[in-house]
Amino acid sequence: MRSAPGLLVSAPSSGTGKTTLMLGLLRALAEDGLTVQPFKSGPDYIDPAFHKAACRRNSFNLDGWAMGRDLWHVIAAQAAGADICVAEGSMGLYDGVATRGQQGFGSSAETARAMGWPVVLVLDVGGQAQSAAATALGFRNFMPDLPFAGVILNRVASPRHERLTRLGMERAGLPVLGVLPRRGDLALPERHLGLIQAVEHPDLDTAIAGYAAFLRENVDLDAIRAAARGAPLVSGPRALPKPPAQRIAIARDAAFSFTYPHLLEGWHAAGAEILPFSPLADQAPDPDADLVWLPGGYPELHAGRIASAGTFLAALRRHAGTKPVHGECGGYMALGEMLIDKDGTRHRMAGLLGLATSYETRKFHLGYRRAVLQAPLPGHAAGEALRGHEFHYSTILDQPDAPLAQVTDADGNPVPETGSIRGNVSGTFFHLIATEENT
Repeated sequence: MRSAPGLLVSAPSSGTGKTTLMLGLLRALAEDGLTVQPFKSGPDYIDPAFHKAACRRNSFNLDGWAMGRDLWHVIAAQAAGADICVAEGSMGLYDGVATRGQQGFGSSAETARAMGWPVVLVLDVGGQAQSAAATALGFRNFMPDLPFAGVILNRVASPRHERLTRLGMERAGLPVLGVLPRRGDLALPERHLGLIQAVEHPDLDTAIAGYAAFLRENVDLDAIRAAARGAPLVSGPRALPKPPAQRIAIARDAAFSFTYPHLLEGWHAAGAEILPFSPLADQAPDPDADLVWLPGGYPELHAGRIASAGTFLAALRRHAGTKPVHGECGGYMALGEMLIDKDGTRHRMAGLLGLATSYETRKFHLGYRRAVLQAPLPGHAAGEALRGHEFHYSTILDQPDAPLAQVTDADGNPVPETGSIRGNVSGTFFHLIATEENT
């Protein structure tokens, strides 16, 4: 099998404008009649929703640390029928972890090399001109076998600035695929975890259409299409993750929305019934569900509404009396005893676990996680090893229940966020990506 021809949009660092460029590129290619398959390199659950809004096709994560080759390739096969793939990198092009996982160190460069997708490097050239070429050349040569399409110059101040910067790129032998003039209205709204969610954007479709029009004026779309390439993929047994139950009631609204798309795709493919409900609308999970799943999200922004959602909380407690309930990160917090918001207001949560968390004093938790289960989790047996990612700012005040797992970071160092289990209820701060049997 060969990967569909594609490109990977990356940058030297975060904050260079690659996400807005990515969305404009997806929409512009789709407007030209292409079937565009988006991907996200690395552990991100916000960007894929923006990608789908841009080109009307589900976006999937490819993760070099958490996923093994078989899972990686079955996810890559979701591009079947696409004319072109466009992947968005995470952080800087070569940023990853210190310790190699089953597939690699988790960098966007590894994703591009594995898929054979040439890199489109987005450079913020504000405050420099010819010197930008030295940065681009260093990125081009750091991994000599990395396919490289060229650069897009962002935040160019004037025609003179463009001319000088192009001179540097010509000297370095680097193709310039586009030049984006400096504009102050292209940034997407952000909050503490990065971008706001796609469902929260006040007029996302109009914004993306504007990005696409801006790219058409300033980027050589024909050259970008011509640069797309693919590489052979190793064949082998292919299976997306199996569902943890047959009938899964999953919370889905502005407070609970962070679920990796490949997991939902695997659950659907195996015939599971996905039964969405909204805690913010005070909806009860389906009483016939085998499992209630609360994904991560932003419960801290809606803690008052969650605490007053009597129908939802009563139904959740009834379900937990006889059947399993699981929460990830924000969902875990909602299953706990108490959540203190940034203003110091205390909100009573479901009380199914003893967890107490606070955003009054923020503490940053970020990184890959390997968890060896000490107790069964829906769909997983005790002793099984899981891989995931943790990203939140909550401070843990109390975590009194039995630990769910022994959890370490990517380098094998223990972390205190072990998750919890009490009766039929479990929770983790990490978001599940894969089991080690399919890494």
